[in-house]
Amino acid sequence: MDQIGPLLALVYLGLFGLLSLLGAHRLLMVLLYLRHRKEAPRPAGAFPEPPFVTVQLPLYNEKFVAPRLLEAAAALDWPREKLEIQVLDDSTDETREVVASKVEELRARGIPMVHLHRKERRGFKAGALAEGLEKARGEFVAVFDADFLPPRNFLKRTVPFFTDPRVGMVQARWGHLNRSHSLLTAVQAVLLDGHFLLEHTARNRSGRFFNFNGTAGIWRRRAIEEAGGWAHDTLTEDLDLSYRAQLAGWKFVYLPDLVVPGELPAEMNAFKSQQHRWTKGALENSRKLLPLLWKAPVPLKVKLEATIHMTSNLAYLCMLLVSLILLPVLSWRLAHANTWLTWAADGFILLAATVSVLLFYALSQGVQGGRRLLRSLFLFPLLMALGIGISLNNALAVLEGLAGKKSPFVRTPKTGGAPLGRRGPGQGDYQARIGPLPWIEILLGLYILPAVALTASHGLWASAALVALFSGGFLYVGLLSAAPALARLRPGVR
Repeated sequence: MDQIGPLLALVYLGLFGLLSLLGAHRLLMVLLYLRHRKEAPRPAGAFPEPPFVTVQLPLYNEKFVAPRLLEAAAALDWPREKLEIQVLDDSTDETREVVASKVEELRARGIPMVHLHRKERRGFKAGALAEGLEKARGEFVAVFDADFLPPRNFLKRTVPFFTDPRVGMVQARWGHLNRSHSLLTAVQAVLLDGHFLLEHTARNRSGRFFNFNGTAGIWRRRAIEEAGGWAHDTLTEDLDLSYRAQLAGWKFVYLPDLVVPGELPAEMNAFKSQQHRWTKGALENSRKLLPLLWKAPVPLKVKLEATIHMTSNLAYLCMLLVSLILLPVLSWRLAHANTWLTWAADGFILLAATVSVLLFYALSQGVQGGRRLLRSLFLFPLLMALGIGISLNNALAVLEGLAGKKSPFVRTPKTGGAPLGRRGPGQGDYQARIGPLPWIEILLGLYILPAVALTASHGLWASAALVALFSGGFLYVGLLSAAPALARLRPGVR
């Protein structure tokens, strides 16, 4: 240990240095948001008559949420003769019958809705959108995932922006139907608020690229076609098409004051499945698009920001490596380098890596009102712990994305508020797979636990608190992930 201790300590500080650089990027997003927050976009004019709009609703085994989505789409305030609603249904369970019945009911009420069912799920969601587009009649195409509820005025709020012929896409902000369901959903809401309230606003209004989020947005059909159409060679087809469209010269508009509520994953394994797909997809797109981006005639600030945007998930790999060497590094430093200067430098780097993140999320809650910020303050330690605890799951996604390993599009199971474990036959299709990962996460949490006692015994309370976040984060994520498997071990539970 005396020989590798200094090397591990150097790696440890280097990893936190990289994390502090990503923290500096968060500060940049805060500064850009504050500088441009009052520059709200406005439509260039008005259409002389409403243009034809196609609404696409991609579904795959969503029996709990599909009916309410169809009702919300049917209630959109737009002339019926200038509207078509495509239900793009790839379902293999009873969702198909549920949707078919609902579509017939709505058609009888005069709603221009069609049910398009594919027997083969070619290209997953991207394939469904592409095949639907071939049959679509609309000049503009809105997309809503199964668990989202578009407000009645969505089209009236977004379509006028297309009077500017350069606008290719308009994105609304995600809201959260089940924000208060649990601590897990409350923390997810804070994480997404940071992305949608600060990052999207800062990127869009400062002239940088930002992306369609797969739902709650509307496209100009010509922008999709000129960008090369929907592709399914990455897990985040929305990010892929967004960058190709902007590289082709199309302008995007973001409307943070237009909120489309959606359902957050209420179960840890569903959340991890979603995070794995988003993380891996971003890295896949970085391999695909960054070479094109750096050759394109776009400003350097756009190239730099886009590079950080698509590669920022490398932070999860850094956090996992820190977690693995945390105990031996602290043991060596306490034995050989326990000087005031060493721990002061350590503390400065830790502050640079964490305070910027806390400020970022505090601002995202503060802009929604003082009460929201006060209600969210107690969530911030859990937010940091969750970010650490999910690092094993997401680091594996990073490695798969960098290696080019292909995997199917795994949709995030949504329940529509149905209680877990009480959904009747076929409920297993609506629960994410568990696998061996939770047990490894629990072991990681237990492995780091002695470091908490070690730092506390030396009176290093700030370090002990930080190490506790690492241990607690892995234990929180691991135990919640393993809970369904542990529940099945109880007598009478299958």
